[in-house]
Amino acid sequence: MTASFTPRGATLKSRMAPVGAIAVVGVLLLTGCGDQTDKATGGSNTNSAPLFNQLPKEIQSAKVIKVGSDINYPPVEFKKNGQVMGIDPDIADALGKQLGVKFEFNNGTFDTLLSGLRSKRYDIAMSAMTDNKGRQEGVDPDTGKKAGEGVDFVDYFTAGVSIYTKKGDTKGIKTWDDLCGKKIVVQRGTVSHDLAKSQSKTCQKNGKGKISIEAFGNDTEAQTRLRGGGAAAGSSDFPVAAYAVKTSGGGKDFELVGDQVEAAPYGIAVAKKNTQLRDALKQALALIIANGEYDKIIAKWGVKDGAVTKAIINGGK
Repeated sequence: MTASFTPRGATLKSRMAPVGAIAVVGVLLLTGCGDQTDKATGGSNTNSAPLFNQLPKEIQSAKVIKVGSDINYPPVEFKKNGQVMGIDPDIADALGKQLGVKFEFNNGTFDTLLSGLRSKRYDIAMSAMTDNKGRQEGVDPDTGKKAGEGVDFVDYFTAGVSIYTKKGDTKGIKTWDDLCGKKIVVQRGTVSHDLAKSQSKTCQKNGKGKISIEAFGNDTEAQTRLRGGGAAAGSSDFPVAAYAVKTSGGGKDFELVGDQVEAAPYGIAVAKKNTQLRDALKQALALIIANGEYDKIIAKWGVKDGAVTKAIINGGK
């Protein structure tokens, strides 16, 4: 899959300056877990990993990083034959090698992941989550007011938002302005959801009719609604929309329309107070970028245009 970014508003600054190379560490074993745990990934259970001693003591003792994730967002994270896979789990595997701990994926709805992080149900949230100032500062996107404690992000990928329609039935939709007076399906609490609400206000201001928005708990439900003719279009992050276009109905269900907008980084969310874990994750990301493992993962999933070249904290605008 290739990307063609057309950001709305401020564009992202270039993130170059690669880190010096290091040797690749070990081979990773994947293990399944029961109950709420969907996947545990990672490296050795000893302190021989390069960054094990950089982790908080409680994680060193547990040898596990608990991950909150909405595991229904292919190709970023999803289940196949009972196994959790995708871009995020593969990157977590690689980080686990450097940190010497397992990443244990726990399924939850997207709009509850940050509250789960605040309540310490999870150590991190990793779920195609866009890093932006609102989430960094804990600001409600609808009211613009402080709604809770913000989070820090370790940025590991870049993606824009795309619109898709039923194949051969675009209803003249090419841009967000073309959605005025029409219905769109999205996943609740996502950037697509926020963008649809903002665009609807613009449509009304311009006298073109508001956008009818139907938000679902996960993106698969939104796709099902569109497939059944319940809306004019759907919107999600580009890798997810492109994957749905490629795979749903053998490529016969949907088509992408227009360009990506709102290009922004995905970030691993960490509690503001947990700076030690945040910094260890940043170092681990820098190492897998340097040793080439990161690029192999990105190439495997066909999303090279979203690759980052440097580990950054809170790069979202």
